Amino acid sequence: MTSTPHFSFPPSFVTQWFSRLQPPAWAVEEAQRRVVLFLNHVLMQEPQAQARLAPHAGRVVLVQWRAFNIRLAVTPAGLFDVAEGEPLSDLTLTLGDTSPLELAKRAARGEKPALRIEGDVQLAADFNWLIANVRWDVEEDLSRVVGDAPAHAVASAGRRAAEGLRQFVADRRADR
Repeated sequence: MTSTPHFSFPPSFVTQWFSRLQPPAWAVEEAQRRVVLFLNHVLMQEPQAQARLAPHAGRVVLVQWRAFNIRLAVTPAGLFDVAEGEPLSDLTLTLGDTSPLELAKRAARGEKPALRIEGDVQLAADFNWLIANVRWDVEEDLSRVVGDAPAHAVASAGRRAAEGLRQFVADRRADR
């Protein structure tokens, strides 16, 4: 005889309650500024990326995922700044995967997330180029802090862990 549980964990009302929680405005603004600092750090390591973005100075890219969004204004230097106010966006990128787990699975498989793109075609093409070609050189940044040899060891371990995770996801997918 099979029986179904009378309750689920976590209860649906808890899930709904957490989904309605919104961080305070100051925390959202600070998180957005940190994201922009990180993006600019990565872009500054790629002069070609800055050169591709610079002609789009003044344009605004809206990136949306679930209830979160960030408006990025392109600067004349080919970097980003948080777009103040509610300017119209020239390009809107909406992540299609609403589940953080699904996003993580796609990343582990080395896949791009499902993305809906609306707006300026040339800006979208250059943004797509950035996504395809610009990578954060973690090892280089880490070597500035701990030295070359330890940075190489940590980066190698990270690559092995990522490959193991990719393999695990692929195996689990094949078992279905």
